[in-house]
Amino acid sequence: MSAGSPWQDLRGVAFRQRWVDAGGVATRVLEAGADDAPALVFIHGTGGHAEAYTRNLGPHAEHFRTYCIDMVGHGFSDKPEQTYGFLDYVAHLRDFLDAENIDKVSFSGESMGAGIAAWFALTYPDRVDRLCLNTGAALYLAPEVIERLTRLSMEAVQNPTRESVRRRLEFLFHDPSQVTDDLVETRLAIYRQPEFAKAMPAILARHTDPETQRTNVITEEQWRSLRTPTLVLWTTHDPTAPVEAGRQVADWIPESRFEVMENCGHWPQFEDAPTFNRIHLDFMLGR
Repeated sequence: MSAGSPWQDLRGVAFRQRWVDAGGVATRVLEAGADDAPALVFIHGTGGHAEAYTRNLGPHAEHFRTYCIDMVGHGFSDKPEQTYGFLDYVAHLRDFLDAENIDKVSFSGESMGAGIAAWFALTYPDRVDRLCLNTGAALYLAPEVIERLTRLSMEAVQNPTRESVRRRLEFLFHDPSQVTDDLVETRLAIYRQPEFAKAMPAILARHTDPETQRTNVITEEQWRSLRTPTLVLWTTHDPTAPVEAGRQVADWIPESRFEVMENCGHWPQFEDAPTFNRIHLDFMLGR
């Protein structure tokens, strides 16, 4: 199926874009759904942005107050000079929830977003209802994966052209034809922000600096202590870790469900949105 423009997916969806002051960080958010519905926050991956979830916002807003946010250092949110470890993102996420007066929430994170969501649940377990870890789990990545991710990311932000940004986006997809011109233009506009090139090395340090990597990886003992109902969702063509890695994490989590999506890469929520939305909503609604 063709991905089309990410904004085509929002036709007919009553959504809005705004910026929230989250502890002094101007945080961009796309949101939809009833004000009194349970809260659900989608969290993108490294170098990503809220448009990763344009194909999921509408279906989930039928059941949840649904937020897709640009994490600190990403998208069109502020990019302060700071460290960008998982606990830094957790603090930003906490400040966002506090600013929105959200006491309890479900999280769905992709790649880096999965690590943020898991660390938040470990840090503030009473504030998390349900959790989805989508092709990520704060794992050690293979050296060749880190090298490829770092190279593609730095090429795209240091020399942001349509070609370099397209190559970075194609890393996310099993079918590279799903990387449309509109998606390229969206990320190109983000990567051309002068402060983004300054932020990216700090963002990537979670993988490139051994000590920083060690303090950001979640251990088996920590996974076994997690008491939040968790969906671990992997794909058959994930470029960062094999299916077995996701299955191992699911086996460690006491209350977990494990699902594998076929013929998808690192963005299954976008590459096969109908299947993702069905699996994801079934879990989030406790079905």
